[in-house]
Formats: sequence, C-alpha cells, structure tokens
Amino acid sequence: MGPPDMPPAFWGADQMRDALMSWHMGRVIAAYRNHPYHGRPLAQELVAGWVGITQAQLSRIENGSPIKDLDKLIQWARILRIPAHLLWFKLPEEQGRLPGGVAESARPVSAPSWGETPFSVAVPAQANENDHAAAMRSFRAADRQVGGGYLYATVMRYLHVEVAPQLFGDGQGGEGPAAFAAAGALTEMCGWMAHDAGQDNAALQHFQRSRQFANLADDRQLDAHIFASLSHLSHHMGRTRDAVQFAHRGRAALAGGPRQPELEARLLAMHARGLAVLRRSKESAQCLMEAERVLTLPPEEELSPWVSRFDEGALASESARCLLELGDLRQARRQAERIIALRPGDRTRSRAFGQLLLVTVLVAQGEPDEACAVAEKVLDATQQLGSYLVIQQLAGLRRLLEPYRVGSGTVAAFVPCLEEALRERLWLYRWLSKGRGETGHGL
Repeated sequence: MGPPDMPPAFWGADQMRDALMSWHMGRVIAAYRNHPYHGRPLAQELVAGWVGITQAQLSRIENGSPIKDLDKLIQWARILRIPAHLLWFKLPEEQGRLPGGVAESARPVSAPSWGETPFSVAVPAQANENDHAAAMRSFRAADRQVGGGYLYATVMRYLHVEVAPQLFGDGQGGEGPAAFAAAGALTEMCGWMAHDAGQDNAALQHFQRSRQFANLADDRQLDAHIFASLSHLSHHMGRTRDAVQFAHRGRAALAGGPRQPELEARLLAMHARGLAVLRRSKESAQCLMEAERVLTLPPEEELSPWVSRFDEGALASESARCLLELGDLRQARRQAERIIALRPGDRTRSRAFGQLLLVTVLVAQGEPDEACAVAEKVLDATQQLGSYLVIQQLAGLRRLLEPYRVGSGTVAAFVPCLEEALRERLWLYRWLSKGRGETGHGL
C-alpha cells in the first residue's frame, strides 16, 4: 500500500511545517516518517519503497544537501500527497495559477485584506533579477508604512511563486548567483517581517536560511547584512553574546574587500549594543564613535540592491538604545529626538520606534505628562500599522505609566485611551496571525 491521504492537521504540525519551510525534501520525508500521527515512526525501508529508492539512498537524502532535481521533487510530492500550496516549487498542474485557482498573469501582490487594504505592490507576470530587486524596493517601502504583519504572507507568496521556480530550474533565468541572491535577500526580508509580527523563531529560521542562499550566491555584502540582522534578533531575544558574535562574523565577512561604510557602521552599532548590555560602557562608546566616523567615509563599492540602507537616523536609533541601557538618560534623549527629526512622517514604524524610545526616557526622567503627549502622537500615527513590536512597546509603556496614574491627571486620562488602543490592536494582530497560519507558512 502507498501513502494515505493525510488530514490538514498532519501538514500543519510544527515539525512538518518547519521541514516544508526548509525547502529540503529529505527533511520533509523525515518529518513525514516521524510524525506522531503514525503512532510510531515509519521505517525508512517502507517510505523508500514508496518513492522508488533504497533505504540507504533515503538515509543520505534525509541527512544530505537539498535535492534540486525538479522532476524528483514533483514525483515525490505527488507520491506523498503533499498539498500543492505547501510546496516551495510548482507542480505542472499548478503552473500559471496561484493558490485558490487565481490566474498568475499581470496581477497585483497584496496583503491579506482587512477593511481597506493599505497598499498594493505590482509585480510582473514573469520576474527576472531586476524585477526581484524592484519588487523588494516596493515591499520595503510598504513595510515602512504598514508593518510586517500585513506583508509577511505576501512576501512569502512572492518567494513561492516567483523566486523558487528559478532556483529549481523551472523559471525564467534558471539557476545562478543572481537567483540565489534574490532568494537570500527576500528570505531575509521575510525574517524581518516575521520579527515585526512577533514570530521570532520563524524569523531566526528565515535569517539562517537566507545565509545559505547568500553563500550560494557568493555575495559578501548580503552575507554581512544578514549577520547584522541575526545580531539584532539575538539582542531582542536576550542572547547578548550571540549578538556580539554575529556582529564579529559580519565584520569578518567584510574584511579584505572594498569598504562599504553603511554595512560596516551597522555592524559596529550592533557590537556597541552588545557591549552596552554587558556593561562595557567605554568600549560601547568607542564602537559608536567609530560607527559615526565610518558612516562619513566614501564607499569603495556601491551598496548592493539586496542590502537595506543604514543612515544617520538608524545610527541614532542604535545609539539611543545603547545609552538608555547604560543609564545615560540625557544623551539617550538627545539621540531619540534626533531619530524623530531625521525620520519623516512616511517612515511610520521607525519614527514610532524613535518616539517610543523618547517616551521611555521621559518617564525615566520623571516627566510622565510630556511622555503621554508624545505617546498620543504614536497612537494617532500607527493606527493602521501591523507591527507586533509596536504593540509590545505600547504595552510596556502602559506598565511604565501605572505608578503615575494617581498623581497625574494627564496620565489618568491617557491610560484608558492606551488600553483601548491595545485591545483593538491585539485583536488585529490575532487576525493577522490567523491569516499567516493559512498562507504565511506555505513555503
């Protein structure tokens, strides 16, 4: 007997979902064999017989490099009856169609709908390297305004439909460094969007996988950029020593090549934040000063289109975090005010982060009324922002303001408004999470 039809819960289990997200058929088969649904693991000999190979061959496939033979991938996916919308490549019967039976030609890629969808990103019907870079710029521009909660599933679908076929010989342009660089950059972007949506474990998986693509593309800048992203995520997850190590590795990836000041400054800033958490204040300050100096230098090579910019506003943000960690409230306030001055209104999320840093400093300085005035601007500006990180910081602000609720009429009036906003946004976040569960993990 061959493999039976499995219920949707089988494919939605964590171990199966993670295997499918790895784009590695061997791991998918291993997860299939070891699934709790079977009661006990299926023997390798049995599953090997289903897919027409030996037990020894299956063992090597489960533990080796990903298979890139599209014919084999299609054949085994059909044998195991893996739902087509979960695959990272397209079955022949799915060519020219999106999940749900929607035709692929000349269509917009847009966010999961919720009331009025805040953006739409046009994508060519057949994407090449330049199209991928253009799509990524559009995704970045939208992400700055609406947040990762809206965009995560959309970028995942773009990877599935437009990029993955090129990696496996089933798309325009075929394999090559450019296709792997696009896959690495867009996968790294998915990591940031997962992080912004509160899914840090998924973000870590995306960042790790993006490094594999960057190495296949032999893209030094992209590799260093991903190390900076891993460092940031490690900071957020409380893994300070990992964060410092990732910053070191990113700087090592840049060593010996033409100077790229923005990347170098970003990695120095990540290192400075780790040193601040470790209470090595003098070394942290030195790193920040070096980052500021480096950022003024002329580049010896252009910044890769796959790498996001790191400017004075971004450096001010990292400096404010370091100074707040070290207890230098006066300088932290100055840097937070600098972020706000440098970030225009269309940079909704980064401006909000700068304002929330300023709010934290103001509360610490004993100025809760002024903090409420700034926080009210954040609430107004971020009503349509799908960012769990902003929600998280607003919830933290609620706790910071509680001790002042009795003695300040301003705080007493503001806190109920903040609580109501949090209730509404947490509902929206849960809705977006539900949509991600249906579409976002389809790779």
